[in-house]
Amino acid sequence: MFDGRWRSAVDAKTEPIGGWLQRHGITADVLTATGLISATATAVAIGLGYLHAAVFLLALTGMHDLFDGPVAKAAGSSSIRGAFFDSVTDRITDALLMGGVAWYLVSQNKGHLVLLPFAILGVTTLVSYQRAKAEALGLSAKGGLMERAERMILLGAGLLASWLLVPVLWVLLVLTTVTAIGRFVTVWKAANATLPDRPQNTRSMVLEARLREWRVRTSSEWRESRAGDSAARWKSRRLEGAQTRSRRSRRSRPRTTRHTAPPR
Repeated sequence: MFDGRWRSAVDAKTEPIGGWLQRHGITADVLTATGLISATATAVAIGLGYLHAAVFLLALTGMHDLFDGPVAKAAGSSSIRGAFFDSVTDRITDALLMGGVAWYLVSQNKGHLVLLPFAILGVTTLVSYQRAKAEALGLSAKGGLMERAERMILLGAGLLASWLLVPVLWVLLVLTTVTAIGRFVTVWKAANATLPDRPQNTRSMVLEARLREWRVRTSSEWRESRAGDSAARWKSRRLEGAQTRSRRSRRSRPRTTRHTAPPR
């Protein structure tokens, strides 16, 4: 939701700070790596039951994730490598946070509720995968109720009190599931739409060309084999006909009797 509706407003606030950080020698990769460290500290704090300290550490993790993009933009160093690094660390951060929550629920003897963070993690991974796969296919799958920023904020609200954590986790699971369903429907409709100006996939074009070539080659080989078989049958029939005519001609010739002279 933040990424879709209020992205321009957020960028207007974060770009000056990103430029200031870049001028002081802080790179986007440094922010991404240190954000992973703070996420690990947050997961440990949650697992040990220090929920209020975890709220502060979670906010610090969110700040690292918020400013690495503006810093890269200010430095002019935005790249595929940086985007890949940031995406991978985001998935690791999600796993660490939900792992910390599961550890905390185990320590509180919550029984089957321990599975709740893992369910959230699974749906969260599905949401991220849908966006990545859609973009790889040339489609868009942004937006939804529970993107990463919203999930971080809602989790932080649940960490404010121990009794509030489990209800917030249920809300987080439901809204993230709704987001996954919404993205699936969006991509499904976009994939069914007619896009005449969209270039075809190179791999599919190569496969189609090879299939056409195979069909032509197979058809020509079949015709050649048929022609060869016909020629062979024609030659065989001619040879049989010649042999038959030769036998008939030998039968129709009159037999000559050799007469020998009587002895004198």
